[in-house]
Amino acid sequence: MAQKSINIDNKKFDISYDLVNPSLKNDFVVLHGWGSNKEIMKQAFSPYLKDFRHIYIDMPGFGKSSNDYVLTTSDYAKIVDAFLKELNSNKKIIAGHSFGGKVATLINPDNLVLLSTAGILEEKPLDVKLKIKFSKILNALGLKGITKAFRSKDVNQMSESMYSTFKNVVDEDFTNSFKSYKKNGMIFWGEEDKATTLPSGEKIHSLIQNSSFNSYKGDHYFFLKHANDISQKIENGII
Repeated sequence: MAQKSINIDNKKFDISYDLVNPSLKNDFVVLHGWGSNKEIMKQAFSPYLKDFRHIYIDMPGFGKSSNDYVLTTSDYAKIVDAFLKELNSNKKIIAGHSFGGKVATLINPDNLVLLSTAGILEEKPLDVKLKIKFSKILNALGLKGITKAFRSKDVNQMSESMYSTFKNVVDEDFTNSFKSYKKNGMIFWGEEDKATTLPSGEKIHSLIQNSSFNSYKGDHYFFLKHANDISQKIENGII
């Protein structure tokens, strides 16, 4: 593991990262999803794509990269892009899982790999809608502290800055961002994914004009079982 400091908009970020095949020139950059970290992505893909330098990054606020600021997805893209410039990365391939897929899309690499990516708005279950509505009422009444009781366990463990960041990014409509990507897209999805459902993947495929689409048995982390096949398809599909 290594660490590098990046300064963006008068904010300092200490980014934790790992390199695999560090002497190679063409890069395979991998971005994790919300609440995840580089170790999960490294576990999946480090045995494959042996002709590439792998760059696994803990984005700010995750893994071993801290964050004290309220950020947007665009901020994350700026931070990761600046970090990659520090490593002299050619950004040949950038892969992103879930939230990381949105960040990867904004960086606009030559080859974009999306793994059950977020960014398509889906209908929320009724119980979630009711919690959101009730929380808004309590906030309007000046009872913001009570709303913490309605947060999920994972959300409740976030710092206030990361919770505010989460609220910034969780319900973004990335339709136009996907539609604007004009390079080479490769989309992979879990058929039993309940976090970002299969129809969302199919919609992203329809939005990215030059893209392929493959689905696999599995949930939101389907790639852990199918990384070998996904890697082979990436190797065969890059430009």
